Amino acid sequence: MKRSTSKRVMAALMMLVMLSMLSLPDEAGAQSPYKGYTYNQSEETPISINGYLYRDSIDGYDWFAGPLKEPEDLFIAGDDTIYAVDGGNNRVVHFDKSKRLLGIYGDPGGKGQLNGPKGVYVTEEGEVFVADTLNHRIVVFSRDGKFVKEFGAPESPLLGAGFVYSPSKLIIDKRNYMFVVSEGAYQGLLQIDPNGVFKGFFGANLLGFSWEKTIVKFVATPEQKEQLSNEKPPEFSNLIQDQEGFVYSTTLGIPTSQVKRLSAVGVNTLTDIEFGDHHMARRNWERLFSTFIDVTVNDKGVFTALDQTTGRAFQYDKLGNLLFIFGGIGEQNGLFKTPSSIAETSDGTIYIADRTRGRIDRFRTTPFADKVHEATNLYVDGDYEKSAEPWREVLDMNSNYDLAYKAIGKALYKSGKYREAMDYFEMAKARDDYSAAFLEYRKQYMRQHFAWIAGGAVSLYVLLKIGFRLYRKWRSKRSQSKIAVSEGGSAS
Repeated sequence: MKRSTSKRVMAALMMLVMLSMLSLPDEAGAQSPYKGYTYNQSEETPISINGYLYRDSIDGYDWFAGPLKEPEDLFIAGDDTIYAVDGGNNRVVHFDKSKRLLGIYGDPGGKGQLNGPKGVYVTEEGEVFVADTLNHRIVVFSRDGKFVKEFGAPESPLLGAGFVYSPSKLIIDKRNYMFVVSEGAYQGLLQIDPNGVFKGFFGANLLGFSWEKTIVKFVATPEQKEQLSNEKPPEFSNLIQDQEGFVYSTTLGIPTSQVKRLSAVGVNTLTDIEFGDHHMARRNWERLFSTFIDVTVNDKGVFTALDQTTGRAFQYDKLGNLLFIFGGIGEQNGLFKTPSSIAETSDGTIYIADRTRGRIDRFRTTPFADKVHEATNLYVDGDYEKSAEPWREVLDMNSNYDLAYKAIGKALYKSGKYREAMDYFEMAKARDDYSAAFLEYRKQYMRQHFAWIAGGAVSLYVLLKIGFRLYRKWRSKRSQSKIAVSEGGSAS
């Protein structure tokens, strides 16, 4: 009887332990459908702790106005409320962090009725600008949802005779100029003034050089050559503006420079950076590149780009250093069917819209990500020495995080500890930084040991000079001895 009772107690205890283990949140990502990883300088993919984990979803089934259908675009207002283009329902919905519906924009049956909208932007004053794509216009609503005005298709000889205005995304700068992505407009972003007048193109994409295309031209038929000569630059897919006025854009159909940070004159300041997955698969002998469809940036310059090909979000610091990769294609929570837009609130929560599933997923940071963000914000601001301690804490959590080694190396370099910096740069596989530290270490070594080196050189010079004189005297005496011997032999 006692043995039977003890067995039941042990079984109950084991069950409690198993349930408690299942209920514990695993920050390392054991319960996540995706594994964290990153890229190092050697193009290897070391395993990393997840920076973001799935939190919950917003689908609108508890809203009186009905659920979401094919959400297309997200915008975070200054008060951290969220505007979402609900493309399948031809409306824009406004809700807060508690998922409470605050407003609907669309004016069914009125002047503001939307048709296939794809983009939204909200001004500081609360005016809602909607890219009404299939109606070929931009519609403006008041804060309370009333139709205010519309901007029809711009007119200009620069647009060409066959130009069709299909606005899909937009932002508004401090001058109240609109920067518009229009589907099919390969010349760049359209700049439109507050009166709706076209002012020119901005930040046009260029056709990159390709050895493959150059070789093909030599063997191509006249028809193929004509087709190649008619090739157009790739189009923009999305855009957002940061607090400094830089325009971040995403471009479809290119293997490099898919994400750009454009200055006021349209110059890309994010060069020589390979975005997305570096080792893409092939399908039907065609290489698959990352297809970035949206990007979001926070007030520290950390930007996160959404890749529709892999369903992953790639996060970078202001300098373009890769921080985290999360998400993927699949059915589980935290994965997507057709990701369409990404946005970030001030508390670091990331929202990702899934067009096919008809919902918006929310992702929270892990303690590991919080520590990385703390360190990288100091690092990007140039405060290398102050960033060293949080970077060391990052390495305590994940020894595979190469950026931490590089950052600590920078801190040591700045403080003049070049020899120690070399060790960290070597672990980070940062060759250029290692070479710079080595040069400084050699100079430092020479300065610190100059007296010994100079004294040794002088002593060596004196010894060599004395030795040379003694050698000459010895040779002279030896020569005289040989002459004397030879003369004695001749006399006899």
